Amino acid sequence: MKRLIETRVVNPLLEKYGLPAYKTTGSAGVDLVACIEEAIVIAGGENKLIGSGLAVNIQDPGLVAVVASRSGLCLNSQVRVGQGMGVIDSDYHGEIGVILHNDGVNDYIVQPGERIAQLLFMPVVQVDFKIVERFSTVTDRGAGGFGHTGRH
Repeated sequence: MKRLIETRVVNPLLEKYGLPAYKTTGSAGVDLVACIEEAIVIAGGENKLIGSGLAVNIQDPGLVAVVASRSGLCLNSQVRVGQGMGVIDSDYHGEIGVILHNDGVNDYIVQPGERIAQLLFMPVVQVDFKIVERFSTVTDRGAGGFGHTGRH
């Protein structure tokens, strides 16, 4: 089931590069492109904020847009979404910016119109926190973490 999301083009270059679209019926996300006029160099170990030219009006607090890395870009060029993933809250109406990080040692050159990240829409559950002295359930794992379940 598809939902209609109001979208604004905040950089006219996006019309040249094309609006995001699902490439296949099984695609979970759409590609965001570098909506830039000229190439941008990201040195090894460096972050750069790249505009997507796109703003969305999600309107539904039960949805969030998530900016995720493109696997091919990360595998082939060691370039990924810098903070792991970006969160676009339902009430944010500004341009979607992508923080790209170069994990490699060589410069990476972002080309105008290049596919730089994916945008996914996911459900959100908001919770209330209740302070307790101990949890109401007990698990085998307990507080063990950071590889705890993989130990033999």
